[in-house]
Amino acid sequence: MTEQPTPNGHTPTLVAAFVHFDVSFMLWVLLGALGIFVAESLRLTPSQKGLVVAVPILSGSLLRIPLGAASDRFGAKRVGLASLAFLFLPLLLGWQFGNSLPRLLAIGLMLGSAGASFAVALPLASRWYPPERQGLVLGIAAAGNGGTVIANLAAPRLATHYGWPTVLALATIPLAAALAAFALLAREAPGRRPARGRGVYREVSGTTDLWWYCAFYGVTFGGYVGLSGFLPLFLRDQYAVTPVTAGALTALAAVVGSGLRPVGGWLADRLGGTRLLATLLGGAALAYAALGALPPLTVAVPVLTLGMACLGMGNGAVFQLVPQSFRARIGVATGIVGALGGVGGFALPLLLGAMKQATGSFALGFSVLAAVAATALVALRAVFAPRIGARLRHAPPAAEGSPA
Repeated sequence: MTEQPTPNGHTPTLVAAFVHFDVSFMLWVLLGALGIFVAESLRLTPSQKGLVVAVPILSGSLLRIPLGAASDRFGAKRVGLASLAFLFLPLLLGWQFGNSLPRLLAIGLMLGSAGASFAVALPLASRWYPPERQGLVLGIAAAGNGGTVIANLAAPRLATHYGWPTVLALATIPLAAALAAFALLAREAPGRRPARGRGVYREVSGTTDLWWYCAFYGVTFGGYVGLSGFLPLFLRDQYAVTPVTAGALTALAAVVGSGLRPVGGWLADRLGGTRLLATLLGGAALAYAALGALPPLTVAVPVLTLGMACLGMGNGAVFQLVPQSFRARIGVATGIVGALGGVGGFALPLLLGAMKQATGSFALGFSVLAAVAATALVALRAVFAPRIGARLRHAPPAAEGSPA
């Protein structure tokens, strides 16, 4: 039986994927957007602040693997509807019972399931489009990480007037709207092949390139989501700004990063994902190094915005590569890369919080992040640059598991 040709697009499904990811991402980082209020209410230490931000990122990242497989097996629309419906539970529990650190961490674990939207929304959109449009299409769908902007603009203002627990209850309103929109707009692409059991994991995980994509995504996406969650706390502690100002500055940096993600995918389609990613990793390393000097706020804000721009475009560059390497197993590959890459977002707030508590300063934490981004750049050039040169000389057909 021959596989049906790839469909040439479906705009309502692309919109549905964007909405799913946008609202899910908003909820995924909601505790970070409320972090200043939570920290002051529960009298948290710097390390505990980092933990509250990091726990939802970890659970959302790890859940991407089973949800990616489930979207291959049962259909991304069904899984997407179920994942949105589940999110009402942690929001309502947080509203009524999130008045202690242990309870809040448990609620954060459940709320983190919103981050697994990545492994549902992206494959749903990807299957509708041909390989030459993957960078742009996945960039548009994943620009839903702009939910960070909504969370950081709205949550602090609402918390100032109504208290942070009430904000969790109010978040059920956009969640209900997203659930209805996704149910009406999303459609499965024709010719979707069913999952092939556990063997697909062994096959995909046996490809070396997958683990490199995980590492690079850990730096780009991990940096974006980790900073999105932790920046309000950093800006409050380092520069003594108000919670609303901290949220607005975080939203400014986040909207640039999320808005440029499709641009990163589009440029990667034309320039090559590995070439573009190398430039962006270098830019992120420089931004982290500059932040390690703890400059004045007037300098820190442009540097943060530039760094988030590099990280956001870097996300698009990485996911220009993944569908080309794992076209027939996009759900599983997306789940694994998103999960292990997202672990970087878990590590970042923990690192910054721990360094602040141990040394009294954020300087060392940002210096470590600069070193990590620079190491990723060196690894990218060492592993993939020779292949690009060989491909240009011999022009062989692109094999699955090799980046374009």
